[in-house]
Amino acid sequence: MVGITKSFPGTLANDKVDFDVKEGEVHSLLGENGAGKTVLMSILYGLYKPDEGHIFVKGQEVKIENPAKAISFGIGMVHQHFMLVPSLTVAENIVLGREPEKPRFWLDKTKANEITRELSKKYGLFVDPKAVVNTLPVGVQQRVEILKALLRGAEILILDEPTSVLNPQEVEGLFTAITALKNQGKSVVFISHKLKEVCKISDRVTVLKKGKLVGTVDKTNINIEQLAKMMVGREIPAPLKEKRPNLGKVILQAEGLQAFNDRKILSLKSVTFEVHESEILGIAGVEGNGQSELIEVLMGLRKLEEGKIVLEGKPITNASVHERIEKGFSIIPEDRQKTGLVLDFSVSENLILGRQDKPPFAEKWFGLNLEKESDLADELIKEYSIQTPNKEALVRYLSGGTQQRVVVAREFSRQPRFIIASQPTRGLDVGATEYVRKKLVEICDKGCAILLVSADLDEILALSDRVAVIYEGKIVAIKECDKTSELEIGLLMTGATND
Repeated sequence: MVGITKSFPGTLANDKVDFDVKEGEVHSLLGENGAGKTVLMSILYGLYKPDEGHIFVKGQEVKIENPAKAISFGIGMVHQHFMLVPSLTVAENIVLGREPEKPRFWLDKTKANEITRELSKKYGLFVDPKAVVNTLPVGVQQRVEILKALLRGAEILILDEPTSVLNPQEVEGLFTAITALKNQGKSVVFISHKLKEVCKISDRVTVLKKGKLVGTVDKTNINIEQLAKMMVGREIPAPLKEKRPNLGKVILQAEGLQAFNDRKILSLKSVTFEVHESEILGIAGVEGNGQSELIEVLMGLRKLEEGKIVLEGKPITNASVHERIEKGFSIIPEDRQKTGLVLDFSVSENLILGRQDKPPFAEKWFGLNLEKESDLADELIKEYSIQTPNKEALVRYLSGGTQQRVVVAREFSRQPRFIIASQPTRGLDVGATEYVRKKLVEICDKGCAILLVSADLDEILALSDRVAVIYEGKIVAIKECDKTSELEIGLLMTGATND
């Protein structure tokens, strides 16, 4: 890619960027949110057309008008926000466009399932071919996306934040698959904010900042400190929560929680735990072991079959979602686009969601005090460094990391007593991740109790006072973070050991 330039209204996303990928290499692409990484790769995949610049594949200049054209050139992309059909099964999604057929053009589902199983086994990314995608947790859906791209035999495979929903064991499996692809002469563009992973898997790393090329370093010169400085201009310290000698009073108590998932399978089995004032309790587990159902039960979004939930000594088991928020609940959902934001609302409108019917924003006869809404937006945009052209901009057109900041700003500004933080730094660059983690610690130190659900074990161990490991719908162990290790937690997560 030579001299690639792409602009949107109010934003210069790529400014004369050069980028190349060699045969049989892993080339990582780094940069803060809004740096232009995904836009650059979307141009390569045919989702956008460049305003200027040229693209060459194997020495020949090409025009890539759409993804079908990109695929014809051997270019595949796994997006950060999934491109699956929710109502179809895993196998149906994977073979979509390449369906094995029976006579009269009927889909051969048996063959599709077989293809999926073989592909899943080959790359160590295990999925259930018959499962309907909209019943799967985010981590499993990511695996489906990766397998879908691999089936199409991409010679250049673009992975946009592929490990953001994987546990350490799954990351190792993915890296094994990437190494196998590399050894076959295929090329991988690896977009990630996890610097340790980039240093481990990359042959070269290219850094973008504000749409411009900062530089490219090769494997012999790759180190975390240098990459952090290239991205944000300074080193990023690890935000650690100070260990408290004693736990405060209990804010939230969950006792004997049992609930079914969407497939009518018992996914929570007598889950019991408590979260104290000024405590962060981490929930560690492989995706699909009941985390999503636990969050939904706590928020009142899923029916609780048995058990009780108590907030500051008062039962809220039968309270509605609205009532729980009124009593001090807040949530950072795992999927910001589906459940955290209204994409066609402005930044300003999204920042008051949940409070639009209350003073000072609500006026008589269901009116909205636009001046108060505007004042809050100005305050939060500044405090949380929300990179938006203006407060009237639709959140749909913001980068994924900026969208996450909007969610975090709204939820933290409510001054809640209990926060469910589900993947709060997913898709954020190192600077934004540092900021959100500091905000979590800051609000926790003011007396808030936090339930942190994260696929990033480093994040769990750095921020939590205690960590509860969930496996097959059960809490199998609760450990003090300063008295355990990533290895012990990883073994508990996979059922390899018992408490």
